[in-house]
Amino acid sequence: MPARARVYVSIGSNTDRTRYVTAALDTLAQWFGELTISPVYESEAVGFDGSPFYNLVVGVDTDWPVGELSRRFKQLEADNGRRVGAPRFSAQTLDLDILTYDDLVGEIDGVELPRAEILRNAFVLWPLSDVAPDTRHPVCGKTYRELWQAYSSDQKLWPVEFTWQGKRISRAF
Repeated sequence: MPARARVYVSIGSNTDRTRYVTAALDTLAQWFGELTISPVYESEAVGFDGSPFYNLVVGVDTDWPVGELSRRFKQLEADNGRRVGAPRFSAQTLDLDILTYDDLVGEIDGVELPRAEILRNAFVLWPLSDVAPDTRHPVCGKTYRELWQAYSSDQKLWPVEFTWQGKRISRAF
């Protein structure tokens, strides 16, 4: 049996956000058991004019290979109304991306690891620094806490109230 890998996944939605983020968390908990969940952040749409997104990062442990995870995530997105072939920068019911898979680097099963958005987008880096502050980026070697502290961008995001399965995941400042 393959060794279990620590995987960090970003979740985003700007259409019926609470419904779709909850659906993603419910499914991930069914698949992987205990989840490490960041606070939920609201952020302005990046790359297009659209409704604000909810974004968060979830850590899971799995023995599924990268390709299997990617296929299941695409199916979960489709099951929750994501339109196949929709423009990349457009409204999304649900968007799940594998950010890291242990310390793997490069293209694995069609997935580029680590995901470049970690270093580019506040809505990925801030929640990742919440759930894995002392974990090191597998390419640059800095911790996610260090990367977030040094991050400089005009992207706007803020924590929001969010409850899942009766537990408060995050609260607004």
